[in-house]
Amino acid sequence: MLESKAVIGESDMLQTMQLDALKYAGKALDEFEASDSTEIARFIKKEFDKVYGPGWQCVVGTSFGSFVTHHCGCFIHFGIGNLAILLFRGGATPEADTGRFVAMEAAKA
Repeated sequence: MLESKAVIGESDMLQTMQLDALKYAGKALDEFEASDSTEIARFIKKEFDKVYGPGWQCVVGTSFGSFVTHHCGCFIHFGIGNLAILLFRGGATPEADTGRFVAMEAAKA
């Protein structure tokens, strides 16, 4: 039930996707130690790949900065306890389809 303690910093996801991100983060924290950020990130990424298709990236840690290019509607940055979680569906060539990608800087955790 840790997902109920999540604080969303930035997001352009639909509410249902946001709730899924929080749900999978909570499940990951139930399954793995909070210090095992790689496994938490892997779990969340794989769940989103299954549900929403491939191409998701996930970063989990206590202190990181980021500047990413992502598909529109596919970005969330949130915190649970002292962990910050960044989840997004990446895009390598935003110029190819400017209507579908957004660059966003996540707040430092």
